[in-house]
Amino acid sequence: MGWRPTSGDHSRAACRSTVPRVLGSSDRSSRGEGERVFSRFVAIGDSQSEGLNDGDDQRGYRGWADRLAERLAVINPDLRYANLAIRGRLARQVREEQLAPALALQPDLASVVAGVNDLLRPKFDPVAIAAELEIAFEALTASGARVMTMAFPTLGAGMPGGRTIMARISALNTEIRAAAGRHGVAVIDLELYPVATDPRLWSWDRLHLNADGHDRLAAAAATVLELPGTDLRWQEDLGPLPPVTVLGRVRADTEWAVRFLGPWLGRRVRRTSSGTGRVAKRPDLMPVLRRDDQRDASAGGCLGVE
Repeated sequence: MGWRPTSGDHSRAACRSTVPRVLGSSDRSSRGEGERVFSRFVAIGDSQSEGLNDGDDQRGYRGWADRLAERLAVINPDLRYANLAIRGRLARQVREEQLAPALALQPDLASVVAGVNDLLRPKFDPVAIAAELEIAFEALTASGARVMTMAFPTLGAGMPGGRTIMARISALNTEIRAAAGRHGVAVIDLELYPVATDPRLWSWDRLHLNADGHDRLAAAAATVLELPGTDLRWQEDLGPLPPVTVLGRVRADTEWAVRFLGPWLGRRVRRTSSGTGRVAKRPDLMPVLRRDDQRDASAGGCLGVE
């Protein structure tokens, strides 16, 4: 029976089946010499790395980067993690505002994920967007960090201007792959996997992953990094979509237009951003596992980011 994602945050028991256990001394001795254990993980980018919509503004957002940090901390309980990503940021803004602070934290692992906000703007230049990301790729790689990025799933089907959005995503992905290849940057290539566009992994705004989607993305990142205990279950499809009535589709489209499209268009008219006035949720390197809980890491529990 194929794997299916669970809804919402995982319980401690559920996480034991998806998060690799901590490496004991015997594991370390059998581990390949080239395998790397990370101790300083820094994420830069926009809302996807901030964690929308895995949580909310009241409870806080978790997201794929937090979930990946939890996996990394099970392998190395001394891991420190910072997340500088802020929603609404363009690739240029990520480079201008977040790259220098990220370098100052001296990461040995860094994620650079941005560009979706750029492709939603009237003026779209995939070469220029990827060039901004490449500056970050080059600088972080030169600092000694292992760097990863993302090629985006081709979302847009059924949305106003969906064909244009899908074509833009593919064009941007081509440039991101090329830039990443020039610097040895690992690519989480979601365009290759049809499940990445399954609406059941996306939230109500159709732009951000839900909790299950973020969990799958964290698993994909873990696979790209070749973390111990990872597998390819995140690539499995979810089976046929349940039938949707015409009325149900109209209701969903209306909710999307009212809750997302209207406010988004309003921000474009006012020349503002969803990230205006916001700061990074985790600007400094901090432990992922509570010191008292580090001894529990070998049990495979899902220990939250502090």
